[in-house]
Amino acid sequence: MTNPDTTRRLRPQVIGQDVDSLHGLQTIGTYETSRADAKVANLQQAYQAMLTTQQVETEKLTMYRAAADAARLAEWEFHNAVIAMKEVVRGQYGSDSDQAQAVGLKKKSDRKRPSRKKLVALTS
Repeated sequence: MTNPDTTRRLRPQVIGQDVDSLHGLQTIGTYETSRADAKVANLQQAYQAMLTTQQVETEKLTMYRAAADAARLAEWEFHNAVIAMKEVVRGQYGSDSDQAQAVGLKKKSDRKRPSRKKLVALTS
């Protein structure tokens, strides 16, 4: 028998079937086995451990999402502050100043003027 790939998650359908099997086993009053990993106590312990770790995972995912939202909002606040600063520099020093260029704006005099394109007449 090949070893299962434990690096991937089980589908929720498979886990649901396993839980149903455990609940079904609890209705069998005469179940006895010599296999330690298949004993009822071991199955109950594994089930509780799964529920606990799933709860911890959900809590950490919630904290991660909250941290990601806070970081995203902080990034936008910083971006908006930089845009405001650039507007102030442009207003205070002018669009063609070295100060405007120092904060990442392009000097007005460095912009290339648009040129007209000559239309080629269609000849028939």
